[in-house]
Amino acid sequence: MQPFITFATLKPHNQPTTMRYLLLIVLFLTAQHLFAQKPPKVAKKYIATDSLNFQHGPVPYNYQANMKYKKVVSESMYLTMRDSVKIAINLVLPKGLEAGEKIPTVLYQTRYWRGAKFRFPFSMFLNNFSGKQGKMIKDFIRCGYALIAVDARGSGASMGSRKHPWTEDEVKDGAEIVDWAIAQPWSNGKVGSSGISYSGTTAEFLATTMHPAVKAVAPMFSLYDVYDDISLPGGVQLEYFTKNWGAANWALDNNKLPVKKLLPRMAVKGVQPVKGEKKMIKEAIQQHQANLNVNDGVESLIYRDDISKVDGATGPDKFSPHSFSDKIDKAGVAVYSVSGYFDGDYQHAAVKRFLTLNNPQNKLILGPWEHGGWMNCSHFNPGPSGFSKTAELLKYFDYHLKGIETGINKEPRVHYYTMGEEKWKSSNTWPPQNTRYTNFYFNEKAQLNTTAPPQFDSFTPYTIDSSFGTGTYSRWRSLMGKLEVPFPYFDWNERSASLPHFQTTPFTENVEVTGHGVMVLYVASTATDGAFIAYLEDIDENGKASYITEGEIRALHRKVSDDPRAHKDVDEVPHHTYLKKDGEPLTLGKVEKITFDLLPVSYQFKKGHSLRVSLSGYDKDHFRSITPVGEWKIYHSTDYPSYISLPIIKE
Repeated sequence: MQPFITFATLKPHNQPTTMRYLLLIVLFLTAQHLFAQKPPKVAKKYIATDSLNFQHGPVPYNYQANMKYKKVVSESMYLTMRDSVKIAINLVLPKGLEAGEKIPTVLYQTRYWRGAKFRFPFSMFLNNFSGKQGKMIKDFIRCGYALIAVDARGSGASMGSRKHPWTEDEVKDGAEIVDWAIAQPWSNGKVGSSGISYSGTTAEFLATTMHPAVKAVAPMFSLYDVYDDISLPGGVQLEYFTKNWGAANWALDNNKLPVKKLLPRMAVKGVQPVKGEKKMIKEAIQQHQANLNVNDGVESLIYRDDISKVDGATGPDKFSPHSFSDKIDKAGVAVYSVSGYFDGDYQHAAVKRFLTLNNPQNKLILGPWEHGGWMNCSHFNPGPSGFSKTAELLKYFDYHLKGIETGINKEPRVHYYTMGEEKWKSSNTWPPQNTRYTNFYFNEKAQLNTTAPPQFDSFTPYTIDSSFGTGTYSRWRSLMGKLEVPFPYFDWNERSASLPHFQTTPFTENVEVTGHGVMVLYVASTATDGAFIAYLEDIDENGKASYITEGEIRALHRKVSDDPRAHKDVDEVPHHTYLKKDGEPLTLGKVEKITFDLLPVSYQFKKGHSLRVSLSGYDKDHFRSITPVGEWKIYHSTDYPSYISLPIIKE
């Protein structure tokens, strides 16, 4: 919230008025603090259920048994690329590596600084291996891996600039660094790559280089299709992310920490310089000034085949991994896709990647996690995640890079966690083979029934509420690391109250939904465009609503393609091309069919609970508004039977 009065407007000759203004501000902010709804606290007796019930899920791996080394040793340097651009790297090896011993390499390429320079006295107890992710990396090295951490071209201490993420030159740098790595005396000639978010995508792009030394990658909590997975989900700009991510990158590229919290800003001076090359940081920052802001590029896009007005040359498919899937298949690189149900849209990205790529050694895991997978966000058992990503990744890389029989090749290819049941499960397919779709039809009593409505001309009117938003504890805020507690949508019961709802009668037995819901709406609108958002909810015995998942589509992009040549990705949901040739405005007052998918999830509705669908035309907290406020007629008649189709698990 912007303050309604600033100290610059306070005049010293009017002190009584000034004091009244200050008192009003204090009272206003105090009232906000006292009455704003806050998430609950994690239970003291929290049990990390995402680490339990593995009988039908991923098999635990005792990687500590392979932890041969106690300490690590690190050095920094510049590698000069083919075009003379200097790339900053940290090389980290197990301390005490025996002469002649050969170990594999894990390449970690990031645009969020490969390491930080800490101020005194913080430098006495903080280093690049601090925190959960730092410990994870350190455990890899102690188990006999070399790590090469890289500031991607145009970021951190590296030279160069970037017009967009994952440029062609940045991808080539990865292959060139692999060349350098396998030429080192400690290398066994095999390379893997992994990372979270941006660095997860760099790992996937490394596979597209088809370098023969790259054997396995694990993109974690990362996109697959730049357009649909992050920039414009369903064709609606995810403005919260694109603006904030663009601003954060600008800060990093100017050697500033993009956080408001005082303690981190006090502790971190800037990016870690290459040893002996401190003066190069200033030159790197100067070159980074040519970087373009990703939000400026996204704001000029409506269609997938639009070209960014910022550089006049780039479209989203140019730097989307899904555009290069054939190269990954030809290279034969194994790919482990990792994501969570509250990881923005990235769980769908992980599914599309898994379904599209053809290597039988590829794997998929979906947990009850936020972006990064540090928390169990199931509202049945919220708390810190007990699942060891380190163990699962080492089980994977030990097999592919060291040839150790870890058992991962004998496990089912898909692991997923069912919230509500709080249990891991496995399958060789996604969705699981025993999934059957059931249609739940809207009716005039705001109900959902499994039989189609008999009414001839029945509809529910709705005036779109432009003030509706899903709040600050959401799957979308998770993408910026802002979901700091495991309670996404904790206030959903109150937030969703004003939306139009359609609800089943209470279930007489437990019902599991696993996969992708599909929304089919028949709507007449007073606007020619707009966002259509559907929320899937659980209603308990007391009538309290809990958020499960959602889906959205921009009406302009509603055309469903049935031409397999029109899209490259394999998916389980209706396909929208988002191309100019398929864009079509709504006809005012005409009943239109709008079909779109909900983000994948696995969730068990308990006996006595009900399933509910709510609809909205806005999420002011995250998505860019498209049209002025209008009105809908949501039809539920014989000719226009609106319904949601849900993947029900049949035992």
